[in-house]
Amino acid sequence: MIKPIELVIFDCDGVLVDSERIAARVQVALGAELGWPLTEDEVVDRFIGRSHAAIREQIAARLGEDTAAVWAERFEELHREAVDAGLAPVEGLPEALDGLGLPTCVASSGSHDKMRHTLGRTGLHARFAGRIFSATEVPRGKPAPDLFLYAARQMGVDPAACAVVEDSRPGVEAARAAGMRAFGYAGGLTPAERLAGRDTVVFHDMRDLPALVAAR
Repeated sequence: MIKPIELVIFDCDGVLVDSERIAARVQVALGAELGWPLTEDEVVDRFIGRSHAAIREQIAARLGEDTAAVWAERFEELHREAVDAGLAPVEGLPEALDGLGLPTCVASSGSHDKMRHTLGRTGLHARFAGRIFSATEVPRGKPAPDLFLYAARQMGVDPAACAVVEDSRPGVEAARAAGMRAFGYAGGLTPAERLAGRDTVVFHDMRDLPALVAAR
């Protein structure tokens, strides 16, 4: 018997705040500057949805540890500047949160410092305070299920009663691996076909989320 959904776990970047476009733009610029030319599609495929540690490992394997360290430092600086210059919640997100009528939490590949900044700039941090979890707290980042299982455990909810809202391929893969129902938001950078798969509902308008969750 399929359990009713008791908890909705949100990714942060690209799901709550429209920051993935900023991140992709910064990564493309850094690649051109530091010796690894990347297109936006390549950034989405390689980096979006993955932890800072996993991204840094890829850069180090390609360019060496020293360059990876410089890249990471420059990314933090440029990303913060761009966020401060103008970051908004994902379109339709406030209406979606108001319409859910279920407990929620955040589970992101980003650090707590990054989420305090991005969620704080958009007025969302207080809405999730005390229910924000980071990949820095678990052994493996997405697409491993560790973070989502950790969030469910901390919230006291059976994984089978959890739904995950994600906008990246590693994210939906992590949700499936955790035995949770996945909702793939295709209104951002990742094409719908990269999100589709087992136990996954793909949608394009965040305002549709409450009805989709209720139907599952």
